[in-house]
Amino acid sequence: MNNEYDNERFFEEYAKMPRSKDGLSAAGEWHQLKPLFPPLAGKTVLDLGCGYGWHCSFAAEQGAVKVLGLDLSRKMIEEAKRRNAEKRIEYRVCGIEEYEYPENKWDCVVSNLALHYIADLDKIFQKVYQTLKPGGNFLFNIEHPVFTAGVGQDWVYTAEGKPQYWPIDNYFIPGKRSTHFLGCEVVKQHHTLTQIMMGLLDNGFELEAVKEAEPPEEMMHIPGMKDELHRPMMLLVKAKKRPIDRP
Repeated sequence: MNNEYDNERFFEEYAKMPRSKDGLSAAGEWHQLKPLFPPLAGKTVLDLGCGYGWHCSFAAEQGAVKVLGLDLSRKMIEEAKRRNAEKRIEYRVCGIEEYEYPENKWDCVVSNLALHYIADLDKIFQKVYQTLKPGGNFLFNIEHPVFTAGVGQDWVYTAEGKPQYWPIDNYFIPGKRSTHFLGCEVVKQHHTLTQIMMGLLDNGFELEAVKEAEPPEEMMHIPGMKDELHRPMMLLVKAKKRPIDRP
């Protein structure tokens, strides 16, 4: 997994984004993601790719007794400790692929906008299944396959500079996609919808919810937000580890 987030220029630009400055309330998908969280009172939560720690803080606010936030970026972890410190939250510099995933450890595993940097998504699904307690939830937000398959992940613009349509190519060819984001070249991983959904089912999960992020009406005044209605940018998924059948 690449780590553009420790690039000084990239990190400075990332800090200017609304969701970086104002947290979950500025995230266009939060009104859909928040209701997917299971009750967290008395539960343990693992956050894969925790960034500034917004979802870790939310879990603690909901009564989680132990929260572990992992991120490959040292800068992100430092910012999480500064913004969202809480005695029940531990932050650790650790990649999603490097975590040990102890068996039957966590009640809920969360990942927000991090899994599209992972090449072998199926392996991570296996590890998440392993570390969840029976009946535990896996809740994640990943860039939508329509978005990651976008040509350069950008619009085709009119002569006036207005987004016209979102071109897609090589949809059924998974793998690396390079894009220019926040002034830097960023490498992501494209996965088809089939890979994501069947990857969960083939690894023992039950699907509980699948939603395509659609910004709410109250955010339509924000520049560029109406353009998000032309194609889905994010895919929100809630899955459950099947409880062990007892004889």
